[in-house]
Amino acid sequence: MKGKKKQLSILLSCLVIIGFVAGMNQLWSCKGNDKLPSEASKGFYSMTSAEKNEQFAAEEAELTAEEHWDDKEIVAPYENLEQPAEISGDILIFKSQFIISYNLKTRCPDYVCWALTKERAQGGVPRSNEFRGDPVMNDASRVESFDYNGSGYDRGHMCPAADNKNSQKAMEESFYMTNICPQDHNLNIGAWNDLEIQCREWARNYGTLYICCGPIFDGKQPKTIGSRHHMKIAVPDRFFKVILALGHTPKAIGFIYPNKPCNGDMRDYSVSVDEVERITGYDFFPQLDDKIEREVEKKFNPASWGI
Repeated sequence: MKGKKKQLSILLSCLVIIGFVAGMNQLWSCKGNDKLPSEASKGFYSMTSAEKNEQFAAEEAELTAEEHWDDKEIVAPYENLEQPAEISGDILIFKSQFIISYNLKTRCPDYVCWALTKERAQGGVPRSNEFRGDPVMNDASRVESFDYNGSGYDRGHMCPAADNKNSQKAMEESFYMTNICPQDHNLNIGAWNDLEIQCREWARNYGTLYICCGPIFDGKQPKTIGSRHHMKIAVPDRFFKVILALGHTPKAIGFIYPNKPCNGDMRDYSVSVDEVERITGYDFFPQLDDKIEREVEKKFNPASWGI
């Protein structure tokens, strides 16, 4: 009995010694690494407070930059700034370099708008001179070039051909009849043409111009042209054009010309954009900040445009 107890005591002592030696080896191994096993050695990484602050600052800066980018996407650049506020029932035709709001009753555009850059005006594409029906219109509603034959009126461009000299496609589109109104010949080659030339000069001087123009019908039953009984084209009484230049100091100006030979200076036909809005019922440049829009549209200063 005493022999068995002695053997058990020896066995327990051996186990204690073995455990002590193993513990010392583990402690020595840790000291050799100068630190306890880290989470990184297990596939994880625990950041220090300083590292967390740095990462938070970086993420905050990245998020802020993304938010600012989103803001820019919403408000700038002003996409189609030249387009008036849409009116219910508008038939909009988007060409490569201009937008048409077409009227099936008058067979004329209500307006045509575009952004005129100096590159567009200085291109080398030759004038097309091929007036033709717009292929987007169906046969029953498509005005053809021959509908103007013998009418005594020119096929008057709203978006000028010379404003599309940078693109063969846009040049051809400018001769579609959806961009055309019956226009007095002398107005077409005279005062209206002078204004178009002046706009290109302004684009070279002031940068991009945002332009909208179209016909004005003063009566409910305008004069019409066209030999086809189902294709009567209304003759405008007047034409309007509004022009916006942003630059460092935004400014805008309007023009109204009667559809007849016009003598006198360009200044004689200039008006505020507010006046054009009053006559046409359109809200021009609605994407502008309200304060800027109100200021540039009510201000009338032809001298600031050099006229």
